Amino acid sequence: MFKKVKFLHILVLNFLFILKGTAQIPKEVPHPNNNSPVDFSKTEDIIIYIVLPVIFIVLYFISRKYRHKKKENSN
Repeated sequence: MFKKVKFLHILVLNFLFILKGTAQIPKEVPHPNNNSPVDFSKTEDIIIYIVLPVIFIVLYFISRKYRHKKKENSN
């Protein structure tokens, strides 16, 4: 009797986990199996993935340098 109940519990839990796993995949967002790599022949991809990060990095170092100079002048 206990083996049948245990088997039934395992069967039900497996069924629920399978349903839960399939319910977790959103349909509106890109998935690794249906998206493509970045195409650097497009101008907007170059701007988004290369130019903007470089600009942010440069601005970070400029602001850091400015803060460092301002801190030295105040001391």
